Amino acid sequence: MIAWRYLRAKRAEGGVSVMTWISLIGITLAVFALIATLAVRAGFRAEFVDTILGANAHVTVYASGDVDATGRVERGFGDYDAVATRIAAVPGVTRAAPLVKGQVMATANGVNMGAEVFGIRAADLRTIPRIGEGAQHEGDLARFDEGIAIGAGLAREMNLMVGDRVRLISPDGVKTAFGTSPRVNAYEVVYIFTAGRYDIDRTRVYLPFTEAQSYFNREGRADEIEVMVQDPEQIEAYELPVMQAAGDRAMIWTWRDSAGAFLRALTIEDNVMFIILSILVLIAAMNIVSGLIMLVKNKGRDIGILRTMGLTEGAILRVFFICGASTGLIGTLLGVGLGCLFALYIDPIFSFVNYVSGGGVWDPSVRGIYELPAKLQAGDVLSAVGLSLGLSFVVTIFPARRAARMNPVEALRYE
Repeated sequence: MIAWRYLRAKRAEGGVSVMTWISLIGITLAVFALIATLAVRAGFRAEFVDTILGANAHVTVYASGDVDATGRVERGFGDYDAVATRIAAVPGVTRAAPLVKGQVMATANGVNMGAEVFGIRAADLRTIPRIGEGAQHEGDLARFDEGIAIGAGLAREMNLMVGDRVRLISPDGVKTAFGTSPRVNAYEVVYIFTAGRYDIDRTRVYLPFTEAQSYFNREGRADEIEVMVQDPEQIEAYELPVMQAAGDRAMIWTWRDSAGAFLRALTIEDNVMFIILSILVLIAAMNIVSGLIMLVKNKGRDIGILRTMGLTEGAILRVFFICGASTGLIGTLLGVGLGCLFALYIDPIFSFVNYVSGGGVWDPSVRGIYELPAKLQAGDVLSAVGLSLGLSFVVTIFPARRAARMNPVEALRYE
């Protein structure tokens, strides 16, 4: 009751309501910033990893190559179907598909662009989460054997639609007596996909497997085996079984090997951002200290009277601890509410910011993904709440102890 009276008291009555409001607003904004940052960080990481796992192999199996009868080394697998079958039998492996890969120049409508071609069977293409069935797309995947599938970014840059034709030019083409001449083939675009990654949508082309073998002079061979597993986060557990199933000449490359440096950079950035925002929460909590010190100074006479009436030091400490802790508690709850609302409604908020700024706030060519995501996690919210309440309670103890130890004689000497 006494603490509530002190919090409601106006400045003319010896209260510090202005300082209380400043402390409350500071804690609210600090907790809001912390939760919003953690949600965006978690969303960005989840979206980035999902685009990697949904459009790329979790494990890529490749071979050192075979030596043919003429002594020439041929890279890849000659018995690719048998290798893929053995890998698919490994527990936890969901699919194993042979691939033919190559670099080409794509040209259409007067536009030339580099592209990465993946030769794959139609049944295997359908099972790629961000490319095949269920993905955002245009066209009919059932006609894949009649043409090619390209990324939406590539289609946009080259002004292509479903039904248009595009020419693929490979420098490693037909071998003649005068050398190797480029190979130029034209294909109909039957499928346009959106994988959610700027670099994939802008460069990737899927070609039927047998056509890719012929186009890249890989008759009877596959360059690598694309493997997907049930739990890609535990990819290390699959490395040895997959390698043993692939054979002695096989080597593997996991998705962590390709994206590990970026993910480690994200982790370091996350830790630094958490420390910086924790300092922001501490600064906001320090406003509680200044407000309580002023409150203790203004209420010196009240403290002296209460002590002479028999109130113990512990009771006085609890009064002023409640004054500071309640400010931290209310500010934390308000900050959690604002932070959760921001994470849940980030799309309209970001659209408004993008509209006000004239567009171009989020550049997918730099950040890789097309939009700013947010993922609200209970662990992040609890860590923000624990940090805010912990700091608020700790900093409140010192001015509360000062009030509890005040000598009542000194407090009433000049009254």
